Amino acid sequence: MLPFEIRAAILGDEEQMLTVARHLNSVNLPHDRDAIHEIVSLSHKSFTGEIKDPRLRQYVFVLIDRVKQHIIGTSMIIAQLGRRGAPYIYFDVLDEERYSATIDRHFHHTLLRIGYSYDGPTEIGGLVIMPEYRRTDRLGTFISYVRFLYLAAHRELFQQEVLAELMPPLEPDGTSHLWEALGRRFTDMTYAEADRLSKKNKEFIKGLFPEGPIHASLLPEDAQKVIGKTGLQTRGVEKLLRRIGFRYAHRVDPFDGGPHYTARMDEISLIADGKRTRADRPYSPVAGERKGILAVEMNEPPFFRAVLGNLREGPRGVAIDDEAWETLNLHHSSPLMVLPIE
Repeated sequence: MLPFEIRAAILGDEEQMLTVARHLNSVNLPHDRDAIHEIVSLSHKSFTGEIKDPRLRQYVFVLIDRVKQHIIGTSMIIAQLGRRGAPYIYFDVLDEERYSATIDRHFHHTLLRIGYSYDGPTEIGGLVIMPEYRRTDRLGTFISYVRFLYLAAHRELFQQEVLAELMPPLEPDGTSHLWEALGRRFTDMTYAEADRLSKKNKEFIKGLFPEGPIHASLLPEDAQKVIGKTGLQTRGVEKLLRRIGFRYAHRVDPFDGGPHYTARMDEISLIADGKRTRADRPYSPVAGERKGILAVEMNEPPFFRAVLGNLREGPRGVAIDDEAWETLNLHHSSPLMVLPIE
């Protein structure tokens, strides 16, 4: 039996997802029971097509330990971040040089300027694996890559620009030095309070944050140091994003200074490699064969399932190893989504 699979989140997953969320507690996956119920419900309606406007959809994938029948990780796709009433908000990070010939002084300054987009990008986020599974071979790749396979199979549902927001360095208690130096002074709210409110209502940011450029050199040094920097816990994600075509957009989160990485659909290698095909036949694999993410869709829960398996591409489709074939309940010429993994 294959030990792990990924499927779409379904109604009833809320309590297990809440346990997983405790290890991330981000805006996309907060450690909050009501918020998790809302996220699962939105995902369910997205996979079923009950939400007619594809820009309003949000897809949540859960990684399952099939032996224990427990959710051990998540990832998600937000079809569009930024629309009327809920803009995508960020700080542009700008460089400025100043020179005085009179006193022969030259300075390089970093400026922050708030920006808004009402027709924003697709966002990938909510990536977390339970700590005891993080060293298990390929699981991080599996739950991260599945989003790109889904994007490749449904390009028409998503924006051309894809965004990933990375966590910056935070203190062990979750303190953001940038927020304490900047955001708190303009909102009189804690980082956690503002983070929670921004999930539902961003008006306070537009109403209270300064519109003009902010000279970062006026901020405390510990706040300056986190602008655009990736936290230790997400450096592996940063390396992955760079490898597959993403780049730092010189934009950061206005709350904590975490960097924004972006790429267009046609620049992302994993989207180029993912494809729709047909299942050919099952076979018994040998060591060293090519592996990939193999996925199917269905009209009833869980709507989407994926496993890691061996594959052989041929003229009649893709041959799949016996275990993956059985797990996905495949038949000859079954529709199949495939993303080979090097």
